[in-house]
Order: sequence, then structure tokens, then C-alpha cells
Amino acid sequence: MKYGDKIIRMEGVIVEVHDGSVAIDLKGRLGHLRIPKRMIISDYDLAVGQEVAWNMSFIEQESAEVNERYLETIAKAEELQDKMKANS
Repeated sequence: MKYGDKIIRMEGVIVEVHDGSVAIDLKGRLGHLRIPKRMIISDYDLAVGQEVAWNMSFIEQESAEVNERYLETIAKAEELQDKMKANS
């Protein structure tokens, strides 16, 4: 599937600002996005309630194969979280 690239303007509102990340609620009830703060281009300090926009295209699946390395990493992270919950 190689669709032609169609750029779509996405918009959202900042709902959380942390030292290293920003959380954005997408307009149109399209979901929630959390990104590293360094990915935002801004001349101003970031604050909750500010509107942001960016250009995006469709997400295209590369293949039907599963990357086992990513599955292992996800499983290890889940195990660590379970151990931390059990110890607290």
C-alpha cells in the first residue's frame, strides 16, 4: 500500500506541561498525544490551555511481520512495572 502523501493540519490544546514532555488533547475528539518537549517549536513558554498545530499524514503499516525485539522490550517494561507495584 503506497498511498500518495496527503498532508493534514492537526490541532490540539496543551493539557499538561512537564520538564521533558507535553501532553496535548487533539481537537475533534481524536485522542491524546504525549511528546517530548524538544519537539515543539515555540517563541513562548509553554502553558496549559495554549493551542498548537502541526502537519501530519496518514500512518501506514509497513508489513504484517511483528518485530520481536519490540515485543520483548514491552514485556520487560511491563514486568518491571509489575515488580515496582508489588514492592510499594
